[in-house]
Amino acid sequence: MSEQAAASPQPNEEAVALNEAGILAPAQSTAVSIEASDAGVTIQPDATQLKKILEAALLTTQEPLSLSELKKLADVPVENKFLEELLGQLVQDYADSGVELNRVANGWRFRARPELQAWLNRLSPEKPPRYSRAVMETLAIIAYRQPVTRGDIEEIRGVAVSAQILKTLETRGWIEVIGHRDVPGKPELFASTKQMLDDLNLRSLQELPSLEEIGSLLEQEAQASA
Repeated sequence: MSEQAAASPQPNEEAVALNEAGILAPAQSTAVSIEASDAGVTIQPDATQLKKILEAALLTTQEPLSLSELKKLADVPVENKFLEELLGQLVQDYADSGVELNRVANGWRFRARPELQAWLNRLSPEKPPRYSRAVMETLAIIAYRQPVTRGDIEEIRGVAVSAQILKTLETRGWIEVIGHRDVPGKPELFASTKQMLDDLNLRSLQELPSLEEIGSLLEQEAQASA
């Protein structure tokens, strides 16, 4: 046998992956699969891997994540519908769990189920801030009648509204100034924020509960975040 017999070519890693599995996979583990077909090479997101990544991101963040933020976790461009399908699967996965995945005004987030909050409060013995009736009434008026001025609120409540009440709501992130009414004095116009909707576990103002429910729901959220 000739000493200079041709050496067998060494198959590269990508070729092996294609021959054995029918899928051309990247050398490193990513959230995509590359499928070879007669029509060419199609890059598709690996749904199983991306779902795990979404779950990890949502479980380890304090704030809701929007679809645009969640898209950054994919290695290839993905459609909103595809992400929403994966998020819907996560909602079902946690249906019988102590936490739940919700869609709120600012995006998606996990939270403890409200019915378990009494037990979780044992880990935080300090009392969360309680808001006066005047504060909650002012917030309800702004939420349901926005945009409103301080004068509008006083007319509806029938009493003066102190600057401290509005400051308390602004500091909590539940209201904000969105402009000024075009009348003498240019009074500030107040409106509710997406943070308030998030704290109520709502997606839009159309889902606002009754006036009686707002106060108790926000107090529950204050306890959960204390």
